[in-house]
Amino acid sequence: MTLRVALVGGPMYDHLYEIFAPVEVEVVVQADHPTLNRRVAEMLGAGERIDLLATHSKYAPSQIEWLRPLDDLVGEATVAALAPRAVDLCRFQGTAWCLPRLIDVRLLWVRTDRVDPPPASWDEIVGSRMVMGFPGRESGLFGTFFELVVGRGGRLFDESGHATMVTPESEWAIETLCRLSARAPSDLPTWHYEQVDAALLAGRVDAAGVWPGGWGAIRESPLRDRLSPCAYPAGRLRRVTYAGCHAWAIPRSCGDLSAAVGLLERLLGAEAQGLDAGGGSICAHEAAMAAVEPADDLDRRRLELTAKMIEEALLTYPPLARFPEIEDAGWSAIRDALLGRRSPLEAARAMQAAADVVLG
Repeated sequence: MTLRVALVGGPMYDHLYEIFAPVEVEVVVQADHPTLNRRVAEMLGAGERIDLLATHSKYAPSQIEWLRPLDDLVGEATVAALAPRAVDLCRFQGTAWCLPRLIDVRLLWVRTDRVDPPPASWDEIVGSRMVMGFPGRESGLFGTFFELVVGRGGRLFDESGHATMVTPESEWAIETLCRLSARAPSDLPTWHYEQVDAALLAGRVDAAGVWPGGWGAIRESPLRDRLSPCAYPAGRLRRVTYAGCHAWAIPRSCGDLSAAVGLLERLLGAEAQGLDAGGGSICAHEAAMAAVEPADDLDRRRLELTAKMIEEALLTYPPLARFPEIEDAGWSAIRDALLGRRSPLEAARAMQAAADVVLG
């Protein structure tokens, strides 16, 4: 049986898919993550067969009605080769609903001919004339807001999981994003991850937060000698970067479980994960990542800083099955503020109202 697979698409992911033999898989979806999630929900909700699914550790809890638990399916040796922290992020309520492909965490990349010295904090960025690029929609926008709130000492959820979106820290974070957007290119509110990278490499912004998969384009860019990686900006109290794991899962609709598990174990193995690492991503397979030889001093600096951010500054989503719904409502409200449709306080109140509905 040819396996039906649903894949996340984009420059930082597509190079891996050459590993698939044409007779081995039928790609039923290949799209950016929000589009992938919507299409997969439609297909699985309608009972369509998908044998292997690209997901993310923050999205899998909202998909568990369609997913198979993996603890008793995937070999212990396969899982033991993966970074334990990444595996833990793929668990929800003690069960592994997915297993990690990549660990995503941002660095700040700056134009050294425009920004000297590089900013150490968000306050320095706001107080300067630097043009900062960031995603203007979807998870990337909400994640940047989340970083700003937590870095300033705030929180979005209390100890019992209730939303706490209307705070001085939230209002400040939205106001900060509005100020940074106002001096950026006017189309920033339309930017997804790859548009941020493109703006940096086209010289439209002076600096941007870039995920590891953006390294390939930086490596080939004519601006390479004028770009430098830096630690992600610190807040007044903490340095944090919103992160998680791209991952693989097996839906309950899988038609050939043995073949799907075999493909999953191959995708979690050193060869496949080494291909991801070779493209610049931080793969979850520890030996494959350790085998990566930096191309030069710039690449070595990038890898060292990324490891430091993973160790010291990782900010992850709360363990809520319906968190993606809160995130969707949140970024929409924040983008309204970027576009002048709401004040920062109105945006924070809209997020709180949406979270209250979602969480009951």
